[in-house]
Amino acid sequence: MQNKPTFKFEFIALMASLMSIVALSIDALLPALPEIGNTLNVSDPSDNQLLITMIFLGLGFGQLVFGPLSDSFGRKPMVYFGFGVFVIASIICVTTKSLDMMILGRILQGIGLSSPRTIAIAMTRDTYSGDFMAKILSIIVMFFILVPIVAPTFGQLLLDFFNWQAIFNANLIIGLIIVLWFWRRQPETLEKTNRIKFSSSIFISGTKEFLRYREAIAFTLVSGFITGSFMVYLSTSQQIFQEQYQLGDIFPYIFASTAFSVGFATFTNSRLVIRFGAFNIAYTATIAYAVISILYVVLFYSGNNPSVGVLITFFLLQFFAVGFLFGNLRSLAMEPLGHIAGIGAAINGFVSTVMAVPIANYIGSFVKTSVLPLFIGFSIFGILSLLVFLAVKRRRRIIFEA
Repeated sequence: MQNKPTFKFEFIALMASLMSIVALSIDALLPALPEIGNTLNVSDPSDNQLLITMIFLGLGFGQLVFGPLSDSFGRKPMVYFGFGVFVIASIICVTTKSLDMMILGRILQGIGLSSPRTIAIAMTRDTYSGDFMAKILSIIVMFFILVPIVAPTFGQLLLDFFNWQAIFNANLIIGLIIVLWFWRRQPETLEKTNRIKFSSSIFISGTKEFLRYREAIAFTLVSGFITGSFMVYLSTSQQIFQEQYQLGDIFPYIFASTAFSVGFATFTNSRLVIRFGAFNIAYTATIAYAVISILYVVLFYSGNNPSVGVLITFFLLQFFAVGFLFGNLRSLAMEPLGHIAGIGAAINGFVSTVMAVPIANYIGSFVKTSVLPLFIGFSIFGILSLLVFLAVKRRRRIIFEA
C-alpha cells in the first residue's frame, strides 16, 4: 500500500495495546520473581530468570505458526486463537506448585501472545510501507513502551495488596478488554483476494521467499543481537538492583526510568525518520550502542560495580540508543516482504527471539555479583550488529555503482 501522509490514532493505539499484553505479562511479574521462587521452592535465585526468558522462547516459536496462518486465514482470527492459548497457559501458571510446570505455562503464554505481537506488525505492514511505516512503528512502540514504565509498579501494588497470582489474573482481564476492543473496532487488513491459499508447504515456500532478501536476513540478525542483549537486562535487572545494590523497594521506579529512555527515543525517532531515513538512524544508533557499552567495560573492567547513579546513567544512554533500533530494524526487515507480511513478520520475530533466548540465558548466568558481564554482552553484540550494518552498506554501494 502506498505511504500515507496521515494515520488513524485508534489503529496505532490498538496495535500498541495488542503488543502491550506481551510487555505486561513480562514486566509486571518482575517484582514477584523472588516470591514466586519461594512458593515453588526454587533453591537458586538465578533460576527465577527462566520465568522471563522462557516466555520469549514461546514467543519465538509461536510466531512461526500464527504468522503463516494469518496469510491464509486473515489476521483477526489468529489473534482470537492466540488469546485462547494465553488463557489456558495463565490458568496453568496460577494453579501450579512446580517450577517445571510454571516454565511450561510461561512458554505456552509466549506461544499464545506471539499471535497479537506478530499480527500487529503484519497489520501495520498491510497498511503502510517505507519510512512512513518506520514512523508508524516508532509511534506504536512509543505507546507500547508506556507499559514497561508502569508494569513493575503495577505488579508491586498487586503483590502488596493481594499475591503473585493476582498479577496473572489482572493480565488476563486487561488482555480480554483489549481483544474485545480489537474485535469491535479493527477491520481486517488482509483482503481475501490477497490471501495465500493454505497448504502444508506454505511454511517452506514462505521461508524460501524470505531467504531471497538479504537485507531482511541482515536486519533480522541485528534484531536478534539487540533483543538478546536487552533481554539479559530484563531477566537480571530485578536481581541486580535487589541483591547487588539492595534497592528492591525502588526497583519499579528504576525500571520505569530506563523504559522511559527507550520511549523517549522512539518518540524522537518518529519525528526524525522521514527526514533522515530508517537505515541512517539505525546505523548511527548501533554505533552509539556499541560505543556506550565498550566505554563501561573500559572504565569498570575490574568488575567492581559503580555507584547506582553511574550505572543508571549508562543504562539510560544504552537504552536511548535501543529506542532508535527496535522500530527501525523491524521496518527495514519487513520492507521487502509486503507480499508475505504474515510469514515475514513470523520469521523475523522467530529468528530474532530464538537467537535472543540463549544469548540472555548464557550472559545472565554470569550476572551474579557484578554488572560487568551484562555490558560485556552489550559490547559483543553491539560490535556484531555494527559489522552487519557495514556489510549492508558495502553491498548497497556495490549495487549502486554497478
